[in-house]
Amino acid sequence: MKISLIQQEFKTDKESTIRHTVEMINKSEGELVILQELHQNEYFCKCEDTKYFDYAESFNEDVEFWRKISEKKNIVLITSLFEKVMDGIYYNTAVVFDKGKIAGKYRKNHIPDDPGFYEKFYFTPGDEIEPIDTSVGRLGVLVCWDQWYPEAARIMALKGAEILIYPTAIGWLMCPENRVDELCEKENTTEEKEKMFNVWISIQRGHAVANGVYVVAVNRVGREKDPSGVLGGIEFWGNSFVCGPQGEMIYKAQRHEEIINVEIDLKRAAEIRKIWPFFRDRRIENYSCLLKRHCKGIK
Repeated sequence: MKISLIQQEFKTDKESTIRHTVEMINKSEGELVILQELHQNEYFCKCEDTKYFDYAESFNEDVEFWRKISEKKNIVLITSLFEKVMDGIYYNTAVVFDKGKIAGKYRKNHIPDDPGFYEKFYFTPGDEIEPIDTSVGRLGVLVCWDQWYPEAARIMALKGAEILIYPTAIGWLMCPENRVDELCEKENTTEEKEKMFNVWISIQRGHAVANGVYVVAVNRVGREKDPSGVLGGIEFWGNSFVCGPQGEMIYKAQRHEEIINVEIDLKRAAEIRKIWPFFRDRRIENYSCLLKRHCKGIK
């Protein structure tokens, strides 16, 4: 199966960005096409501002737009949209389309709240971790911050996901201009930036190995300023990648816009699970602690 990852920048406004996204989709070659996290707009969680909730008002129209793109291109398309359920309840939602039909959706479960990534202000946590069945296979779609949690990856795999897919928006904080910010300066040393980047790759390769599945991460690129001026903004590092069921790096992008076309073989992943039977040897009777917030001192 050939898959395509669309790694792109935000283009000043929603209309220009969507137009550019569609152009990249039309140039892609995959049966499965994956877009990055919150791909219609800038990454607005850099600060807390109620005006950005307006982005979710068009959710139904956005769903219909991308459904038609999926139908026209005859592809399975993974999008990442801002969903309004009611005033006060909004989700970071991946909607999956299968050749013009809605195959399913996933609401981001793990929500960060860090400098420049104030997502708890905007998003309610999702309450389900379920794969989505499509014409190209059973997809384990998770979103960005979910990628740090082996529990989410494991649940998807135990429920039959053949690929783990992470639409993502991650990068380095940009320090404010003409102002000293100790936190930003500390996190922006070359050594710290390299550590952050490497652990992002490593944790996801670990999910591939532990679960015997392909892992796909699609990250945005470009610099986006913090409109509040508290931070300088975020430099999204791109480097979208595909790794195989033994953690092998099949393709890794650079720090610029790119259409990534990669072929994968789901049968190979099934064979790897037979050779490395990690699921067989799991000691599930000893894992009750995982259902607690912490285990020290608890009987």
